[in-house]
Parts: sequence; structure tokens; C-alpha cells
Amino acid sequence: MTKIATTLERSDSTSNSLGPVKKPKRVGRWILFAVMMVVAVIMLYPFWVMIVTSLKSEAQFLAGSGFSWLSWSRLTSVIPIGQEVLSSTIVCSASIFVIVLVGLPAGFAFSKLRFRMSTVIFLLIVSAMMVPLQAILMTEFVNITRLHLTGGYLGAILVYASLGTPFSVFLFTTYFRGVPDELVEAGIVDGLGYFGALWRLVVPIAVPAIATVTVLQFIQIWDDLLVGLFFIQNTSQRPITVGLAVLAAGRTTSIPELMAGSIISALPAMVVYLGFQRYLVKGLTMGIDR
Repeated sequence: MTKIATTLERSDSTSNSLGPVKKPKRVGRWILFAVMMVVAVIMLYPFWVMIVTSLKSEAQFLAGSGFSWLSWSRLTSVIPIGQEVLSSTIVCSASIFVIVLVGLPAGFAFSKLRFRMSTVIFLLIVSAMMVPLQAILMTEFVNITRLHLTGGYLGAILVYASLGTPFSVFLFTTYFRGVPDELVEAGIVDGLGYFGALWRLVVPIAVPAIATVTVLQFIQIWDDLLVGLFFIQNTSQRPITVGLAVLAAGRTTSIPELMAGSIISALPAMVVYLGFQRYLVKGLTMGIDR
């Protein structure tokens, strides 16, 4: 009986000692959940206001009550929303293609090959990430104008590609440093060569890095206004951000119609982010973790 009582006392003392440990963990989780909910509400509230405002006519918006689909039905007659979305898609797709096409072999070279001044060249490329667009905008405009490339998509594509390539090179270099050197050496021994090892062995396992570059550059290019405004002067090829800016600068701007167009402009970036979000963390941290 004495041993049983001693065992029960020990179990009670153990349970009492574990109790205070679990409680702070639960409290911490609830606090973190509450903070995340507050942040989510703050982030989603503007989008909710956009949706509610777009479901009103101009008179209902000024009166502060009522709902209507009039703004959505009139949007296509105010601006060529379909053509502008297509223009943004063309510019984004072509720019990202160039960024990935240049960044992949450059990142592979900086991470797996040893050549003279490689570290200095890599640092110079990465330092280009620190230069803001506004600092080189006029210089780029003069250069693109002298090449007569401001009338269509090509000028904007070249500018976006030049701005996004340094980040692409940096991310691919960091990612490929986590790829075993033995894999590349085995491919070279089998006769693939460096390009064969890159495209057949390294690229298939670099999907998270490619997805990360694609998503981040898509969001940046899709939401940009300055490059599209300066370098696409053909009104029939302007992207949606420029179309919304022109609509907002009009003398008689309809706020509900502007909100409807803003929702259409924001949806593609949200869909791309949500579709590829599982690759983002892995693509950004693989090379750092190793």
C-alpha cells in the first residue's frame, strides 16, 4: 500500500508539473491565431470594399445603399478590359520566359563551375537588385526610344527582363548550391556535358526555384505601372494597369467601374500566388538550408 500511494503521488506530481507547460503552449497558439486573424482582416478588408463598391451603380455609390451589376456590365464599354488583360499576359509571359532562360544557366554556372572573377561578377549582378527602377527609368527610356521599341511589347519586355534577371540569377545560384556536385559530375562522365547535365538532371529538380521566380516576377510585372506607361505607347497594346490609371485620371471617373476593373486586375496575381504557394518556401530556402 505504501508503494502504491508513493506511485500515485509521483504520478500526481508529474501531471501537475506538466499542466503548466501545456497551458502556455495553448495560450501562445491562441494568441498567434488571434494575431493572424487580425492581420488577415486588415489585409482582406480593402479587397472586400472593392467588391462591395463594384456591386453598385454610380448613383447607389453616392447614396451609400443598394446593389447593382451595372458597373460590371458597363466596364467593357469604358475600357477594352479584355485586350488589356491579354496585353498584360503577353508582356508577363515573355518577360518571365527571358528571365528564367537567362537565370537558369547563369545560376548553374555560378554555383557549379569555377572560373576567374566568378565571385566578383556574381556580386556585381546581385548588386543590380539594389538599384531602384525610378533611378534608371529615364536612361532606359532614352535607350529604348533610340532603338524605336516603344511602340509595342518588345521594349517593355526587355526592360522587365533586365530588371528581373539579377534576382533570377541570385535565386538559382543559391538553389543550385544545394544540388549535390556528384550528380553533375556523373552526368558529365556519362557524356551529357554541362548543358546536358543542366537541362536533363538539374532543371527537373529545380521546379520549386522556377516556380518561385515565376510567381514573384509575375506579381511584380503584372502590378507594375511605370514601365507599361513609358514603354508601351500604343494605346491598343497597353496593359491593364495603364488602362486603369487612364480611367482613374478621367474627368468623370466612376468609382464602382474603377473598382470592378481593379478586381479583374488583381485576380490573376492572386490565382498565380495561391496556385504555386507550396513551392515558394522550398524554392527560397533550399539552398540556404544546406
